[in-house]
Amino acid sequence: MTRTAPQSTTTGWMPLVALATAQFLVVLSTSIVNVALPRIRAGLDLSDTGQAWTVNAYVLAFGALLLTGGRAGDVHGLRRVFLLGTGLFALASLGATLAPTAAVLIACRAVQGVGAALLAPTALALVLTLYPDGHRRGTALGVWGAVSGAGGAAGVLLSGLLTSLYGWRAVFVVMVPVAAAVLVAARLLVRADRPRGATLDAPGAVTVTAGLAALTYGLSGPWPLAVIGMLLLGLFAVLQRRTTDPLLPARMRAVAVPNVLMALLGAAWLGLFYFLPLYQQRTLGYSPWEAGLTQLPLALVITLSSWATGRTSGRHVLPAGLLVLAAGLAWLSRTPADGTFLVDLLGPTLLIGAGLGVAFVRLTAMASAGLTAADNGLAGGLVNATRQIGGAVGLSFLTLLPSPGAAFLACAALTLLISALSIRKA
Repeated sequence: MTRTAPQSTTTGWMPLVALATAQFLVVLSTSIVNVALPRIRAGLDLSDTGQAWTVNAYVLAFGALLLTGGRAGDVHGLRRVFLLGTGLFALASLGATLAPTAAVLIACRAVQGVGAALLAPTALALVLTLYPDGHRRGTALGVWGAVSGAGGAAGVLLSGLLTSLYGWRAVFVVMVPVAAAVLVAARLLVRADRPRGATLDAPGAVTVTAGLAALTYGLSGPWPLAVIGMLLLGLFAVLQRRTTDPLLPARMRAVAVPNVLMALLGAAWLGLFYFLPLYQQRTLGYSPWEAGLTQLPLALVITLSSWATGRTSGRHVLPAGLLVLAAGLAWLSRTPADGTFLVDLLGPTLLIGAGLGVAFVRLTAMASAGLTAADNGLAGGLVNATRQIGGAVGLSFLTLLPSPGAAFLACAALTLLISALSIRKA
């Protein structure tokens, strides 16, 4: 079987800038719509269902196709699939900007998700391939974790600013020139790689995509879909044992543990960013713009922590970072009704930011350790998919809790479990 020829180590950092910007766009597009939803609803006369699907169409397409998107890069060429995904993302963003009806907007959001599912895992795979040695890879993953962490907070800030000044269409139009610039830069700066000469496991791709989509949507909607999703994923596991070139080969068991840990971290991560704005706006009376501004320290510390983690080593860095994260979440769980930013939010969010930066960088590195360059795309898709699906599953249970404080405390307990498991892995 022909494998993708690994690229030689790049001599500069400009390709990383282009690839990291693409990742920033993916994270940004997840959160930038949330604050603008009331304006979108008024502008296109969205129903409650339409408003939910403006978010869900992107999230479902993105999460369900990540594994297939990553493997497609291994089979057909990482740069080729990355460019295709970036182009789709740019066109879909333009379509959302011009959308005359709710149906067109929702369709464009789904295509955005497809583009993101192609570009996110292949962008990470290209980073792993371009920067293969320990020090440079650590620095590259530090940058990767920084933009991933900052993208969520940036989405809230930009959405509030753009929507207030220019209207809801601005949250989509701002992504078009950035995606186009990434497309041009990647074509010029990233060397083309040879396809493997293999075929993509179509039955596996169909069953895992449908299974993940049904499971993710069923957890927050009609529960029979979640059952169907689990059955489809079971069928996917059976098919993988019977095919000669499976979508998820047995050798990926080498990174099973870090992907399980990333799924658990995804639950804590999504729970945090779901319940923190809720607490700020419903209990403390913050406006969306004020809630976004108060996340600036969190984004800054995630960025600094990710950068520093990429340049350090040691087996105890990850468990220690997770303990810091757990401490911040436990502190945040107090959620006093008369809380203030300086007394009740700033301290815990600084701890949370420091811990999240460490955890994302370390687990991303562990999720590709020991694999060949031919599996970089699949590794990128798998670690992104486990974080997305883990977040969706975790949030479905966290929303059953009686208050944001209880949810933060549950996230702290979950983070302690991840820390204990990471010590055993180390």
